[in-house]
Amino acid sequence: MTDTAGYYVDGLSAERLRKCYEVAPPRVRGYLEAELSHVVDHIRSSDCVLELGCGYGRILDKLAAKARTVVGIDTSPLSLELGGSLLTRSPNCHLAAMNAATLGFADAVFDVVVCIQNGISAFKVDPQTLIRESVRVTKPGGTVLFSTYANKFWNARLEWFSLQAEHRLIGEIDWQQTRDGVIVCKDGFKATTIGPDGFRALCSSLGLEPKIEEVNGSSVFCEIRVSS
Repeated sequence: MTDTAGYYVDGLSAERLRKCYEVAPPRVRGYLEAELSHVVDHIRSSDCVLELGCGYGRILDKLAAKARTVVGIDTSPLSLELGGSLLTRSPNCHLAAMNAATLGFADAVFDVVVCIQNGISAFKVDPQTLIRESVRVTKPGGTVLFSTYANKFWNARLEWFSLQAEHRLIGEIDWQQTRDGVIVCKDGFKATTIGPDGFRALCSSLGLEPKIEEVNGSSVFCEIRVSS
């Protein structure tokens, strides 16, 4: 399996993806909780929220507890099937099979669009297209939230990916190629990031002015307020 994007469609999906979070060490669990808390703080009870790359719906129920309606999209049928079985107690939460770079929604539908945990790199789609589509489906005055890993989180991120490799959820890590924020596995899987300067450059190319904020020493959030 050398197609990095394919990892999240078949190989690293559903219960295997769920296992990645179950093996997460304490520092990573803190990172995941901080990201979720930061997102929830941006949601109002009247909001319609879209999560890009929702997987099996790991955070959707938490978002649904705050928002009026939540929609999660993913490209993995297996993950969406598991998510459907796990979210039966969240009637305001909906799942759809969809590519985040070609969203099948009309313009200005959502109040908040969320793409966390480095999805902007992990999806392996054109990041400029991803940002443009996210802004397109967001209402004037709404918010788009992207996140990536903070540089100082590198050691914790390496530990987490090492544990995933030990559990054979991803391939064996190629330690000779793994450096400078890029994790490479011997089966071809590569995990990259987009840093603060990268976010600024992408947004600038689209005429957008982002707010860049580090959270918990583990995430860098790019917040885009859609013009009224």
